[in-house]
Amino acid sequence: MMRTRSRAAAPDQACVAAVELAREAAEELAAPSPVGEHLGVEGEGDRIVTHYFACLDRAYRGWRWAVTVTRASRAKKVTVSEAVLLPGTGALLAPQWLPWSERLRPGDLGVGDLLPTADDDDRLVPGYNESDDDETDHQAVFEYGLGRARVLSAIGRDRASRRWYSGDHGPHTPIAHAAPAQCSTCGFFWPLAGALKSEFGVCANEYAPDDGKVVSADHGCGAHSEAAVMPPTFEQPVPILDDLGYDDLGSVDGDSEGEELGHS
Repeated sequence: MMRTRSRAAAPDQACVAAVELAREAAEELAAPSPVGEHLGVEGEGDRIVTHYFACLDRAYRGWRWAVTVTRASRAKKVTVSEAVLLPGTGALLAPQWLPWSERLRPGDLGVGDLLPTADDDDRLVPGYNESDDDETDHQAVFEYGLGRARVLSAIGRDRASRRWYSGDHGPHTPIAHAAPAQCSTCGFFWPLAGALKSEFGVCANEYAPDDGKVVSADHGCGAHSEAAVMPPTFEQPVPILDDLGYDDLGSVDGDSEGEELGHS
């Protein structure tokens, strides 16, 4: 039995020949910018062909004009079906779209802006749940008039710890490496309450670069409380002036005269 190999139908020749018709449609769409050279054709189906033209607009480098032409069955006249601008190989494209919640970065929130938090945000847990915090373990956080609908979860606390520790107020910064001692030994270091109290605190030194900011216990700066302690001053002794003795400098007139003066 002889097998026949299936082949794609050849593009309609009348549509392939309609280059000028396709160019006119591309020029109308591209005006006032000119249209570049004809780049080729591509068969889309029965009596449907797409012509491609180079785009000369400098803002769309690598793009191309695509004009699709077609003709009805048994008709000789070719008509334009669609004309669009499509990206080609190496075309400059906009970055992949991301929802606003994923595009948001620290510092983007301005005065008057509102940042809604999703109901299923894994950084938070309901406030009436028991907390794994050392100081509030087995205690309900929610209290009438004073409670919060949601509190920080273990995931949210872990993310904050990593962010703070690896940031500008952690131990791996030039100012921390040059500090005389760590923040944990500074009198201006105010530890946080709860499970983070052994790792982080707030700087309370108004002259420090981190004043009012959360710093890690092993952070440091030159405003350490003990760095200001000056060594005790050493009092110089009063110089002793010997006004009774003398030094024999010899005599310009001879040794004998010097000896005489020395024995007088």
